Amino acid sequence: MTQTLADLGEAELLRRLARFAPPGQFDDDTAQLQQPSGDLLVNTDVLVESIHFSDATTAALDVGWRAVAANLSDLAASGVDQILGITVGLVAPGHTPWSWVEGVYRGIDSLLQDSGGVLLGGDCSQGPARMLSITALGTLGPLRLHRSQARAGDWIVVSGAHGLSRLGLALLLEESSLQSVTLPEALKEQAIQQHQRPQPRLDALRSLVMSKPGGLPWRAGGTDSSDGLLQAIDCLCRSSGCGAVLDTTKLPRAGGWPEGPLWQRWCLSGGEDFELVVTLPEPWAKAWIDAQPSCRQVGVITDQAKAIVWSHDNAPVVAEGFAHYGAT
Repeated sequence: MTQTLADLGEAELLRRLARFAPPGQFDDDTAQLQQPSGDLLVNTDVLVESIHFSDATTAALDVGWRAVAANLSDLAASGVDQILGITVGLVAPGHTPWSWVEGVYRGIDSLLQDSGGVLLGGDCSQGPARMLSITALGTLGPLRLHRSQARAGDWIVVSGAHGLSRLGLALLLEESSLQSVTLPEALKEQAIQQHQRPQPRLDALRSLVMSKPGGLPWRAGGTDSSDGLLQAIDCLCRSSGCGAVLDTTKLPRAGGWPEGPLWQRWCLSGGEDFELVVTLPEPWAKAWIDAQPSCRQVGVITDQAKAIVWSHDNAPVVAEGFAHYGAT
């Protein structure tokens, strides 16, 4: 017989979840952290069933992984040096199987094992739908990435290909838009992996810091592309009072990526790719691209506030990113 959360009760649920954290970490309602030598970075993300995940596309293990990846991606896009840990708020109906919750926490633990940090604690409650609220904490390194630090003349560099997560979702849902398209098997596998097990680009952040040429200040604009590449660039431009010129021939497409309007739109606004989007002085941008082969320049920052245009015809770049309160 399948055990549900109603069968277990809160005390037993917390007892079982405690094995994913250091001994004694769940004994109190607060978590104690030694004061780090540097500033703390704190981030909170909420993942809601049917909005951010579903059983049709995401196993419980992958739900936990993706939930943590979203948070750690934000920390990476701010310049985190060390991941300290996370807290998890879990909401689920009483009929939710314990096996699903266990799978989520196994996924959480798996990514923390890879990236560093521990499960510090959290809370759980009954509710009408499954939801995870994760708060991640880390220490700041030498480079504090802000969206407001883009400057005219900076190169816009991304840490990897875009559109893969959106393609992975389409493949998992067997969307009709793919029926007439023949895709390389390697691209299909890469896309599904990117959707279910995205990697927060902590590695790319490390190479960005290490590649800074001597004599340059620690200034770079940065965010991640969780809501789409174009939306990330737009956020950088709006916060910095700048514009951008993008090169359609330099869009960060994966190997085997088809041509056409749909594929360009997914590359620009597919969302949930969790890549770094950084604006840098040209010498630093070149050094980072040399140090991190997955990095690609996609455009240049201009002094034309809020104007994001194509280099070949000066036409506005138009695509829609993820809207947190969009029409349903």
